[in-house]
Amino acid sequence: MKTILITGASSGIGRTTAELFLDEGWTVGLLARRGALLEEMAGGRPNAVPLEADVTDPQAIEATFATFIDRAGRLDVLFNNAGIFTPSAPIDEIALDDWHRVVAVNLTGMFLCARAAFAAMRRQAPQGGRIINNGSISAHVPRPGSVPYTTTKHAITGLTRSLSLDGRPFDIACGQIDIGNAETPMVAALNDKLLADDPQAEPQQVMSVDDAARSILHMAALPPEANVQFMTVMATKMPYIGRG
Repeated sequence: MKTILITGASSGIGRTTAELFLDEGWTVGLLARRGALLEEMAGGRPNAVPLEADVTDPQAIEATFATFIDRAGRLDVLFNNAGIFTPSAPIDEIALDDWHRVVAVNLTGMFLCARAAFAAMRRQAPQGGRIINNGSISAHVPRPGSVPYTTTKHAITGLTRSLSLDGRPFDIACGQIDIGNAETPMVAALNDKLLADDPQAEPQQVMSVDDAARSILHMAALPPEANVQFMTVMATKMPYIGRG
């Protein structure tokens, strides 16, 4: 049975992706801060492993990955997904606490999880595995007022490229999925704010979050000799080309 650990598994893209992998018969590590939600998701299924942890806590992440590998036997795939988006504002109106929170979760948290996964994949037998980083359309072009989020997502592209290079000797593949306007609570909140500011505004186009989850499954299920380096999946009519 193939194994995957998914961070940010209690909501949004992470939750939908976890449900799909569970239905497909994978052993799935459900990592998030909200343990009660994870237990509810697991529902007693033997292939679901709830893992309550904060991705910004180095000791907790090391312990959590060890717990999952002890239970599952190995780590085939990490979906490095946990991330947050703070209120939109010009840079001089962004609270420093918001900047630090976004960097801690979106960048340091993804680094810590990739580090733990890389260490496990390098040392397991047979050696190797796959890391899929959740980038964003914002890894290419920003939304207005999104300096913290956009900065961290550009950094994830650098992380993906470095892991792809450094993982080659150990059969560790790394790819990145850049998702645009999946119908999640985060995108719903952005649309709510848009309409609150201007009731006549056109809501942003969205796609089903199921389409994002199926794209991640495709990346994860590839044989070791194949890798999707970068994938963009987005609502067809959202402003991406020419958005800037």
